[in-house]
Amino acid sequence: QVQLVESGGGSVQAGGSLKLSCAASGYTFSICGMGWYRQAPGKERDMVSRISRDSIITYADSVKGRFTISRDNAKNTLYLQMNSLKTEDTAMYFCAACLLGGAFRHWGQGTQVTVSS
Repeated sequence: QVQLVESGGGSVQAGGSLKLSCAASGYTFSICGMGWYRQAPGKERDMVSRISRDSIITYADSVKGRFTISRDNAKNTLYLQMNSLKTEDTAMYFCAACLLGGAFRHWGQGTQVTVSS
């Protein structure tokens, strides 16, 4: 069965950095597109960044120039480097795998990121 386990969240002051990791298992990692999404209480789960199986990358406008998505196929791991963090980045961050028909098939449990002023 597919498992996605996020780690690396925590609390940081505005302007600081965090690096999130998503350890994947139970499927062929290299053939699936991957993504990071985030959700604050009472809000929709919104796309942060995606990386396809052939390395096409997209970012939400709100994180361009600050966040970097990457994948290490040898380690079956997805990363999100987050720099210059803002209070509006505060959310639960989720890893997603295997885009099919416009929706990801698999999701992790989430890791909390809290940015204070």
